[in-house]
Amino acid sequence: MVVDPPRAGLDDAARDQLQDSTADRLVYVSCDPATWARDVGDLVRRGWRLGTVTPHDFYPQTSHVEIVSVLDR
Repeated sequence: MVVDPPRAGLDDAARDQLQDSTADRLVYVSCDPATWARDVGDLVRRGWRLGTVTPHDFYPQTSHVEIVSVLDR
């Protein structure tokens, strides 16, 4: 499964749906490191395991960074 939420990140209901899904792997694309950390922290507490995390600087000389991470159950 792939999620690419807005800057506000995933809301509680979305994280609940991810948890209730049968997916074994989740690719999370984020444009905000703070909401990414909040969401991934919650998913890890729910039993997901964080694997690779790759930051991408698509907007040089700005504060914007995209993060692509892979979580597995």
